[in-house]
Amino acid sequence: MKHTLRQLEVFVAIARLENVSRAAEALSLSQSAASTALAELERQFDCKLFDRMGKVLKLNELGRSLLPLAAEVLDRATEIESILQGKSAFGLLKVGATLTIGNYLATLLIGSFMKQYQDCQVQLHVENTTAIMQQVAQYDLDLGLIEGNCHHPDLEVEPWVEDELIVFCSPKHPLANKGSATLAELLQANWVLREDGSGTREAFDHALRHYQSQLNVRLVLEHTEAIKRAVESGLGLGCISRLALRDDIARGNLVAIATPELDLKRQFMFVWHKKKYQTAAVRTFLNHCRLLTQHVQRSDEINIPYIP
Repeated sequence: MKHTLRQLEVFVAIARLENVSRAAEALSLSQSAASTALAELERQFDCKLFDRMGKVLKLNELGRSLLPLAAEVLDRATEIESILQGKSAFGLLKVGATLTIGNYLATLLIGSFMKQYQDCQVQLHVENTTAIMQQVAQYDLDLGLIEGNCHHPDLEVEPWVEDELIVFCSPKHPLANKGSATLAELLQANWVLREDGSGTREAFDHALRHYQSQLNVRLVLEHTEAIKRAVESGLGLGCISRLALRDDIARGNLVAIATPELDLKRQFMFVWHKKKYQTAAVRTFLNHCRLLTQHVQRSDEINIPYIP
């Protein structure tokens, strides 16, 4: 074979980062070494894999065709190396999770998984739905656990478990004693909400899609815990996953408000790239998550057992 694994590794890194310097840094190579590896790969096959726009390199049609195959070869090579070193074939698993799943569920699932498969290394990236889908589409992540809708043409989507948003308030809020709110009362209230691009905000906006212009959004925050503290201090109503509010409601710090006129149900989902090779680690982790949640009706009912 004319090409080497190092050349493919450099190609994939540049494809993901669109810059030779950043790719070289990610691979702990000098910029000249990375540039040479790419140039030699293109020279050997008399082809161009990128369109060059200054320092930015964008995959051309040939490069886009090569990327999933090159990524698969590298994933398989990593599995082979692990086996030859006497380890499991799992290697490194890169998981992305949206904020609700990442902060309240993913770490428990990963912890349970790693106790069973101690040779596996896991990296968890927690960001909003848009960012996680983009990273999965760019081959930066092996698997995404998301809470928003996914219509990306390159991604495979599998429904996982139902989740439900709930409206909540401070115990001192006028609606706290009432325990429920009409649509008219919701439209008169101040709101503390997640940012655009988050699955939580997408679900909330969809539920109130006919009344967006009437909403008084007082504060927008990127983190669920910050929203809870802002609502607790009396800045307005919030709307996040029931999973994230489970402990706060039990302690009495926050009060759930029934909203019979709104449909706030949604799905947690797995997403992966249609063309990316699924390693043994990905397949096993997916099955682990499915097994632990197979009899669960809603996300806040998930109880991850301790595995000594």
